[in-house]
Amino acid sequence: MERRRLGVLCSHLCSPGRQSTPGTTMPLLSPSGCHADGSSGFGVGAAKESCVFCLIVHGMSHAFKLYEDDVCLCILDSNPLSPGHSLIIPKLHFPSLEVTPPSVVAAMCSTIPFLSNAIMKAAKCDSFNLLVNNGAAAGQMISHAHLHIIPRRVGDQLWPSEGFKRQAIKGDEETFSLVSCIRDVISTLPKFNCSTNESQLHKYLHD
Repeated sequence: MERRRLGVLCSHLCSPGRQSTPGTTMPLLSPSGCHADGSSGFGVGAAKESCVFCLIVHGMSHAFKLYEDDVCLCILDSNPLSPGHSLIIPKLHFPSLEVTPPSVVAAMCSTIPFLSNAIMKAAKCDSFNLLVNNGAAAGQMISHAHLHIIPRRVGDQLWPSEGFKRQAIKGDEETFSLVSCIRDVISTLPKFNCSTNESQLHKYLHD
């Protein structure tokens, strides 16, 4: 059973559409299969020439690639906070998470269970942080939406803030005003619809 589970995980870490031959493995340092000629359905115009992630996606820069599918790519972070620190990146350029289409975010998030399991197993740990740095004040260094998977170990003291004492939220006028404001904004936004966003995803992939 354990061997079968490992086989499933390994199959997830092989790019779709590429047949593995006995004795060969995916190159550790490799460009994405999505090249600048747009042959895989992603037009060059969608990329930003100054974006390091777009360069990786379009085969113009190298990275330690773990996984790739039609929508996203998973690579090792070039400045890891811990061994196995990885990034999930959409192949199309969206500068931040809140402007990334829900269908693309959903596709990225759907890879988290099997990728995190594989990464934790390889890093010999049983915990991880799923992190998004969205915007300059939140520490986003590259203006291309991405998710962090950061393997954790007990006592690693990776986040100083973990030792901070958190205070219970107050049920005061300021809190009620904040809740009301957020609800008002949500009510003005278009409703999320799975079938609509699936159609949008197909459009992004084939335009």
